[in-house]
Amino acid sequence: MDFKDIKELIRVFDKSELNKLRIKEADFEISMQRGFESGVTTVSTTPYVQATVAAPTTTPVQQNSNVVSSEENKSSAKDGLTINAPMVGTYYGAPSPESPDFVSVGDIVKKGQTLCILEAMKIMNEVEAEYDCKIIEILVQNGSPVEFDMPIFVVEKI
Repeated sequence: MDFKDIKELIRVFDKSELNKLRIKEADFEISMQRGFESGVTTVSTTPYVQATVAAPTTTPVQQNSNVVSSEENKSSAKDGLTINAPMVGTYYGAPSPESPDFVSVGDIVKKGQTLCILEAMKIMNEVEAEYDCKIIEILVQNGSPVEFDMPIFVVEKI
């Protein structure tokens, strides 16, 4: 990849809504990330290129009060087995707002039974029980974002 291609990649990245980009082609690798660490673009003579582009924002970022970190969930799930999110997405406990939840605390579920839906990129993905179990605790609220491998249910295997 020549310098012209690298400049074009940086320009396209800067205009996109992406926060991170990494491209690897044979022994050449370029990685770009938005952030406030340095705000400069760095190009080295080695095959590896690290580029950081400052995100132009003027408003402060607000924290979502519904978001619970996976560390907090893991500490509250210390006494039981957990069923973790298989992907990043938005948690929904029911198939629609007017429908009852798939599961509630105390429910006994069978292997393959739907526990919740995780929405990712407008696609609804059902999360199913991998084994027969009893729901001890639901760790996330309806409509909350979840991270990959974040515990969402505390269960007791049956």
